[in-house]
Amino acid sequence: MPILNKDMQVCISLAARPSNIGTRFHNYLYDELGLNFVYKAFTTSDLEGAVRGIRALGFRGCSVSMPFKEAIIPLVDNLEPSAVAIESVNTVVNEDGLLTASNTDYEAVEQLLAEHAVDPAQRVLLRGSGGMAKAVVAAFRGAGFDDLTVLARNADAGRALAERYDYTWTADEPRAEYDVIVNVTPLGMRGDHETALAFGEEHIERATTVFDVVAFPSETPLVQAGRAAGKTLITGAEVIALQAARQFERYTGVTLTADQVARASEFSRAE
Repeated sequence: MPILNKDMQVCISLAARPSNIGTRFHNYLYDELGLNFVYKAFTTSDLEGAVRGIRALGFRGCSVSMPFKEAIIPLVDNLEPSAVAIESVNTVVNEDGLLTASNTDYEAVEQLLAEHAVDPAQRVLLRGSGGMAKAVVAAFRGAGFDDLTVLARNADAGRALAERYDYTWTADEPRAEYDVIVNVTPLGMRGDHETALAFGEEHIERATTVFDVVAFPSETPLVQAGRAAGKTLITGAEVIALQAARQFERYTGVTLTADQVARASEFSRAE
């Protein structure tokens, strides 16, 4: 990476609990490609002030995580279709003080469904109703899936999410009759829930595709079970790497190769 200098472009992230994944991913590639950029993670209790700072200091871009994904919308100038589709933002690009927001989570999920050739005619069961669930459900709708059930204990959030995209909601785990099962909850995430299996064996056995959005660890109990059962897998590691690659392209104008994304992703996750 070039020595810090007055012309270096700065990209940041804003999150309640910043991690090193994005910092390591972006800076690894800046270094490899010799780009005059640096990336730094931040948290804030003053989102409006932080956005003013992005404008005033000329920061090139900003990754946005919870709980700021919706709150930042009135603070930017333009919304790309990916952000409009779900009323949620995870990427902001600054062009001479004009802030344009998008959602690369949505884009990543939609691209992965296509890359893994998941048939839109298949039935989908999705567990979760939080912010990331909104991006995933919207991506399924955008990819042409008509039969999706949102499984969520939070009745208000689950029903609202399903109704927004003309899908079905249930609070009780239904019978194992779905072709695609998707986990968008903390079940399997490193910490208190890391040993939890998001779906029972019957659902895994019945499904043809197992999709776990949890990114850390990449080998969640659900992913391990799906791999053992010979299912098509879509992992959270794929989602986070692809959405970061989309951000990188917006910030720098450089389109990454699959190999570059894979190596940066591996480096970003190293402990």
